[in-house]
Amino acid sequence: MSPRRRGAPANGLALSPNDKKSPCQVKVLGVMGLFTVSGSRDQRIAAIAGLQRGRIARRQLSAAGVSDSTIARMCRDSWLHREHWGVYAVGHLAPIELAPEAGALLAVGDDAVLSHLTAAALWRLHPPRPHASVDIVVARDSGRRPGIRVHRVARVDGCDVRIHQGMPVTSPARTLLDIAGLVTEDELEQALDDALSRNLVRPAQIKDVLTRLSAGRAGARRLARLLDSRTRGRPALTRSRAERILRELTRKAQLPPAELNAPLHGFRVDALWREQRVVVEVDGYEFHARRANFESDRRRDAILEAQGWTVIRITARQLQDEPYAVVARLAAALAWASARAA
Repeated sequence: MSPRRRGAPANGLALSPNDKKSPCQVKVLGVMGLFTVSGSRDQRIAAIAGLQRGRIARRQLSAAGVSDSTIARMCRDSWLHREHWGVYAVGHLAPIELAPEAGALLAVGDDAVLSHLTAAALWRLHPPRPHASVDIVVARDSGRRPGIRVHRVARVDGCDVRIHQGMPVTSPARTLLDIAGLVTEDELEQALDDALSRNLVRPAQIKDVLTRLSAGRAGARRLARLLDSRTRGRPALTRSRAERILRELTRKAQLPPAELNAPLHGFRVDALWREQRVVVEVDGYEFHARRANFESDRRRDAILEAQGWTVIRITARQLQDEPYAVVARLAAALAWASARAA
């Protein structure tokens, strides 16, 4: 009997690449350069999938030393669950937050970037769309895959990509341009104001994206116009200035004078017509200050309305740019309240 070679298994079979424990380098979502994994096969798979919401691509398995035959066996044993062609959920199919987005990125390729309404949801600039296709932008041709909407472009510049929540996603500025032709003007205006107020983006970054990428893009003019209305040199609307504008508007319109910055049921409201039981609140006093109390403001509105008060909310932009519309709205509310009390 010939002696067994050192390092060979007892059954005389050669070691499979699956069993090697030397470090491997793998391209992983959200990691610059290559990610080094080591240990047993299962440890390497777990290390990669742990960074990708429990998803792993076939090319990553191969780079980690897992053979095709082993991948096939792991699929048969329900250790890997195919999600897209060449992309698997590891261990189980229980819902994991952002797992569909991670799987879509892996399915399209290493240069794929989350974009459009998917990116807007990640930046919290647009409500998530349950069960909607994942939007991805990629600078090359890519096959069609169920559940993925691929937007092909000539190139994706590095300045337009961020790593957010561990995944590549278009920058807030690029995202605003991408969704400008997909959402209503009110939704785009809200997204723009939210991005600016939360300091996700600077006006100069949006202008740069418009300069580079707006040609032929639906909604680009709308976004440029909305941005211009916010950056044409007008000072931010402070509380005191809002009060002065509101006082002057009601005086010129010969409306009943309001109590400004008045206490009411434990709150302080911007304008109060006590006899008519009408309250006006101006949203967004300062351009760069996030209105972090959005939910508490709505709870306050509900409390006041339950006490029989009519609560009207107007925006700082409406107060400055649409004064006649604001006056008409106030006059109608006061007239209705007076008639109701008669």
